Amino acid sequence: MEDNFNKHLGNKLKLRRLALGLTQTKVAKAINVTFQQIQKYEKGTNGVSSIRLLQLANYLKVPINYFFEDFPDYAANLDKSKEGHLNVNYNFLVRLYSELNNEQKIKFSKNLQISNVGISKVG
Repeated sequence: MEDNFNKHLGNKLKLRRLALGLTQTKVAKAINVTFQQIQKYEKGTNGVSSIRLLQLANYLKVPINYFFEDFPDYAANLDKSKEGHLNVNYNFLVRLYSELNNEQKIKFSKNLQISNVGISKVG
């Protein structure tokens, strides 16, 4: 199972890195490891420590659970959690919002108002 998770995490890391147009070297420098170490993470050869995982999540601007999404055991544990409990990473949302420019914030606010009107009509 550990090997499967290492490969899963490595694949998620690679997908995000490529989506952001980053090289292995750039990611490696950001978290103070060699590019070879990033290669090993991406191949699933080496596991990622919790501190490195946190550094990667911060640098790649994803919540830490991004790396666990779509992993069968993680999904099974989510199903076992309390019904109706919404697991939201508010710190991530605040950080994401703070990175928006003014035009994006205005569009976001308008969309939020529209969705709130829709919710209040249903209730």
